[in-house]
Amino acid sequence: MKICVMPGDGIGREIVAQALRVLDKVGAKFGRKFETQEALIGGVAIDATGSPLPEETLRLCKAADAVLLGAVGGPKWDTIDPSIRPERGLLGIRKELGLFANLRPASLFPELRHACYLRPDIVAKGIDLLVVRELTGGAYFGTPKGVEVRGGERVGFNNMIYFEHEIRRIAKVGFEAAKKRRKKLCSVDKANVLDVSRLWREVVIEVSKDYPDIELSHMYVDNAAMQLVRDPSQFDVIVTENLFGDILSDEASVITGSIGMLPSASVGEGNPGLFEPIHGSAPDIAGQNKANPLATILSVAMLLRYSVSDMDAEAAAIETAVQKTLQQGYRTGDIREEGCKLLGCVEMADAVLANL
Repeated sequence: MKICVMPGDGIGREIVAQALRVLDKVGAKFGRKFETQEALIGGVAIDATGSPLPEETLRLCKAADAVLLGAVGGPKWDTIDPSIRPERGLLGIRKELGLFANLRPASLFPELRHACYLRPDIVAKGIDLLVVRELTGGAYFGTPKGVEVRGGERVGFNNMIYFEHEIRRIAKVGFEAAKKRRKKLCSVDKANVLDVSRLWREVVIEVSKDYPDIELSHMYVDNAAMQLVRDPSQFDVIVTENLFGDILSDEASVITGSIGMLPSASVGEGNPGLFEPIHGSAPDIAGQNKANPLATILSVAMLLRYSVSDMDAEAAAIETAVQKTLQQGYRTGDIREEGCKLLGCVEMADAVLANL
């Protein structure tokens, strides 16, 4: 299996290095061979080539079976031309690979109940949901867009636009995901206000006819934001458009206590998927052996599960090793609690490797 590895910026190199140690270990354990090749993206790519997404990186990604990413961005590049900022590399690779579906699990490990921001009675119900976010359409990519002068003042505009086929394919991903979980799908839109949302809801209902065993519900995005805080246990799979999904998936992740624990996958049709932790580059702790590598390690588990259909056992072995590590009381700084042992980035990976 060929994997293109893009450590990126900040803590990216540290956490990816530990995730690759776990990948090597699981490969040895199950008799699998992984071939990795490194590529530049984000700020380090700008420094080296002037572009956040060099052509060589695109070539390597397209030739791979999967792509593993660390993180991009940092204050060093905050003041450069917005058209070449590090985040443009991330948006670009998603577009170039046709990665239209972002899978963002938000689950709370029982060992980390203390870190959850919600009331204990809410936490007791459990948090285990998946946000399926459309990734290549909507306001982030719609045209026309820009800033211009009208009537003597500046005006900014973006176009939230979806073609029917874009809605249909992301709805199918949501229904397929629900089939493998608790068979509940909530489609989130703003159909009471937006024309594009009305089409979204119509198409989702049409697709639902192919999935009679899935319980479909609809929710306006503002209500969904409230319900995630009031009772996240009611959700199994949420499917929604790009902008709403960006916001809701971040909200879902933070209520679990630490974004340092959560992986993500971006997938399409036929092309290699992109797997990455949901957190940022954390430049304030880069190079200090303080970063939490568990989200990246769990991203490797998602890579194995969603890239190759027969590697569920390998993925489960990684996830079990992570949970055992938490059960043993090992913590990085972002999830530390009284009575637990504080570990650095490398040492946390050591513990996972021992359990694996």
